[in-house]
Amino acid sequence: MSEETRLIHAGSKPEPLCRTVGPPIQKGSTVLLPDAASLYDNDHCTTYGRAGLVTQKALQEALAAMEGAVGVALYPSGLAAISGALLAVLAAGDEILVVDNIYKPVRRFCDQVLKRFGVGVAYFDPRTPPEEVVGRASGKTRLILLESPGSLTFEMQDVPRFAELARERGILTAVDNTWAAGFLFKPLEHGVDLSLQALTKYAGGHSDVFMGSAAARDPALVRRLLDGVDHLGWAVSADEAYQMLRGLRTLPTRLRVQGEAGLKVAAWLADQPEVAALHHPALPGCPDHALWKRDYSGACGLFAFALKPAPQAAVDAFLDALDVFGLGFSWGGFESLAIGCDQQLGPRHVKRDYGGPMIRLHVGLEPVDDLIADLRKGLDAYAKAVG
Repeated sequence: MSEETRLIHAGSKPEPLCRTVGPPIQKGSTVLLPDAASLYDNDHCTTYGRAGLVTQKALQEALAAMEGAVGVALYPSGLAAISGALLAVLAAGDEILVVDNIYKPVRRFCDQVLKRFGVGVAYFDPRTPPEEVVGRASGKTRLILLESPGSLTFEMQDVPRFAELARERGILTAVDNTWAAGFLFKPLEHGVDLSLQALTKYAGGHSDVFMGSAAARDPALVRRLLDGVDHLGWAVSADEAYQMLRGLRTLPTRLRVQGEAGLKVAAWLADQPEVAALHHPALPGCPDHALWKRDYSGACGLFAFALKPAPQAAVDAFLDALDVFGLGFSWGGFESLAIGCDQQLGPRHVKRDYGGPMIRLHVGLEPVDDLIADLRKGLDAYAKAVG
């Protein structure tokens, strides 16, 4: 062979890999098949790298074990996981019932994409009894989409009851389970058909990688999810799958530490004179605490509170005075974050009084005393701005 040919093929047959605690990061678009019969054997062979190689499959296996799933589809973001799952199971002429506290970009997808392709979309109050919601479903209703607790205002739904009633009607259920990270609450064990989450948040844990997942127990549903990923041309890289799997290994520890810290911060806030209300389902006395206590094994570090009514300038003064809490969207990383919520609540159909201007906090891994001191500084700035 010529030197050029030797150079192209040199090193293409490495020694067997040493065993490490993590999977190898296998990169490749082209997959070399062992024989001609395998080239089109899509049922038994991975024939193209976009479907995922050893690293992605290791992540899928770990997620399936955590979720109690038969299979898991991976997506390039949390939003893609929800939109991809919906596209996989819905068709023109179907209808979907969506909880009104759904993540704002999902609402945008439902209103601007699903409706455009002939899927009817209707919203319901997150605290409407399941019997009433399922009772109003029509013969065209294909799926009920829940988010419990909602990631801005933290209303919860009775997810097991929704799943039970919907199944009796032949309606699918799906839950955005990002707050529980697939660990604190197991939707599939409660009869839900699709467990969806933004792995970007707690699974990744370091605010540096995007990914989403959809898990199911029904093999036919798993097949539809995987086919949907294939049809739309989505893929996640081996490097990002490795980062996500690495984050997954420490997920239980981080959730426990951040959840306990979040409750301490919330309890402190409840006693502050500038605070009108707490919205943390794991805090006794807060709305929906009974549902959380029944179904969840713990809490994460994400919750909201309402300041006493004041002009927006005072709310901005509170946020601008914070140093330890960064001002930024997303959550689930090691760092603490804060945002004002009211600007995102406008598109909702159900208008609810939460007690005053809403602030969402994500409690990271910083010591609680430092977080409380930072919030006290913010509340002092807020009080000064109110006058």
